[in-house]
Amino acid sequence: DGALAVEEMKRLDENIEDEKISQAIRELERTSQAIFQQVREAPEKLPQIRKFMDYYLPTTLKILRAYAQLEDQEVDGENISAAMERIEGMMDKVVEGFEKQLDQLFQGDALDITADVEVLERMLAKDGLWSYE
Repeated sequence: DGALAVEEMKRLDENIEDEKISQAIRELERTSQAIFQQVREAPEKLPQIRKFMDYYLPTTLKILRAYAQLEDQEVDGENISAAMERIEGMMDKVVEGFEKQLDQLFQGDALDITADVEVLERMLAKDGLWSYE
């Protein structure tokens, strides 16, 4: 499912002319690939991305497909413009949400690393090999 979503993002990026939206799509693509890579490396993290896979990713793709359709219209009506502006206005939030999803996958790892660093510092200090200055 993840590979299909990334391919869909690439297709949408190619079809959407607005550079700001295209840039956001490329950021979403990179972040999604990083999320999927983390889950491939640590399959036990799969439950952490369930909502991402079941809601956020497909809904984002649906909205981007709608944007591509609206952009293709030869008429620049009020409803079309309003819908496109609404999508353009929310893309930064979507990118930030995807990035936070990736960051949350590292939460446990960061806690483990912090604990390891603290133990190492204490051991070095205890053995006179380092001081807390």
